[in-house]
Amino acid sequence: MTGYRNLHRFAVLTSVVTFFLIIAGGLVTSTESGLSVPDWPNTYGRFMFAFPPDQMVGGILYEHSHRLIASFVGLLTLILAIWVWRREDRRWVRMLGLAAILMVIAQGVLGGLTVLFLLPTAISVSHAMLAQTFFILIASIALFTSPWWRDEHRVPQEKGVPVVLLSLAAASAVYVQLVLGALMRHTHSGLAVPDFPFAYGQIIPSLSPEAVGRYNQYLIASGIRIAADDPVTSPQIIIHMLHRIWALVVCIPVVWTSLRLRKYKQLSRLGYALTGLLIVQIALGALAVLTGKSVLMTTAHVAAGALLLVCAVLAALRAIRLWGIPADGTLSPSRLLSRSLDYLLLTKPELTMLSVLTALCGFYLGTPGPFDFWRFFHVALGTTLVGGGAGALNQFIERGYDALMKRTERRPLPA
Repeated sequence: MTGYRNLHRFAVLTSVVTFFLIIAGGLVTSTESGLSVPDWPNTYGRFMFAFPPDQMVGGILYEHSHRLIASFVGLLTLILAIWVWRREDRRWVRMLGLAAILMVIAQGVLGGLTVLFLLPTAISVSHAMLAQTFFILIASIALFTSPWWRDEHRVPQEKGVPVVLLSLAAASAVYVQLVLGALMRHTHSGLAVPDFPFAYGQIIPSLSPEAVGRYNQYLIASGIRIAADDPVTSPQIIIHMLHRIWALVVCIPVVWTSLRLRKYKQLSRLGYALTGLLIVQIALGALAVLTGKSVLMTTAHVAAGALLLVCAVLAALRAIRLWGIPADGTLSPSRLLSRSLDYLLLTKPELTMLSVLTALCGFYLGTPGPFDFWRFFHVALGTTLVGGGAGALNQFIERGYDALMKRTERRPLPA
C-alpha cells in the first residue's frame, strides 16, 4: 500500500509542477516573450540545457525558463507513466499514463511550432488548450491513484439534477471559456474593449465602421495603442465580448454545482473552492482590463482559470466515483472509463501515432512556400481517422486469432 501512496504523491507533485508550467506559459504570453528565443529546440544555437544563466535576461528569461520547466514536466511525466505502468493493476489507469506521455510530446512539438512559425494564432491557441487538457489529465491520474478513489464509500442519496451532470456541465463551460480566453490573448483582443463592466460605454458595442473608427481614435487618445499599431477590428471586439458574455454563462453551472456539492461531506471542499475561484477569476478578469493588461493580473487570470477548470473536473470525477452514471441500472466509473479506453485501444493508438508523425514529417518536408496550418491540421486529422479506423477493422477481422494468442490475450476484443 505504501507504493500506491508514493505513486499518488508523485502524481500530485507532477500536477503542481504542471500548474507552475502553465503560469510560466502565461508569463511568456503576458510579457510578449514568445519569440525572445527565435530557434527551437536549441536556444540561440546552443543546446538548451547548456545556455548560460547570465544571458537569461529580459524576454529570454521568461521564454527559456518556460522551456526548462516544460522539460522538467516531461521528465516527471515519463517517470509517472513508467511507475503507473509497473505498479497499477487497473488497465485504464495505465492507459492514462500512456496518454500523458503522448500528450506531453505533442505539447512540446506544438510549443516548438509556435516559435518556428512566428506565433500563428491557431497553433498558439492549440498549444494553450493542450496545456490545460494535460493539466486535467495529470490531476485526474493523481485522483485515480489516491487512497480516496480506491476506498469504498457510503453513497449519499441524491435529490434533483444529478451532481455528475451538473459538474460535467460546469467543467465543459469553463473549458469553452478558456478556449475563448486563449483566442482573445493570441489575437491581441484583450484591450479591444478597454472599459469594464461596459464596452465603450455600451452594454453591447456597435460594430459599424464609423463606431470602430471612433473606438480606435479613443484608444489612441487614451494611450492604449499608438497610431503606428494595427487598428482594432470588429472580429477582435467580437472575440473580446464573447469571452465576457460566456463568463456570465459559466456562472450558472458553476454556482449551481458548488451549491449542490456543499450538501455532501465528501464534496463540500470542492464546492467552496469552485465558488471562491469563480469570484477570484471574475475579479482578475476585470482587473486585467482596468489595469491595461498588467502582466501580474493577466497571468494570475490564466492561473486561476486553470485551477477553476481542474476543480470542476475533479468534482465531476468524484461525483462519478460516488454515484456512477445510470444506464439500465448503474454503470460504475471503473467500467465506464475502462470501456472508453477499450474503444481507444481498438484503434491501435501507438501505430496510429507513428503513422501520423510520419505523415506530418512528409507534409512539412514536401510543402513548398509558406506553411499552411489548416492543411497541416487536415492531414493530421485525416491520417488519425484513417489509421484508427484501419486498426479497429484489423482487430475486428482478427478477433478470433487475438483471443487465442498469449501476446494479445489482454487486448480488448470487438464483438
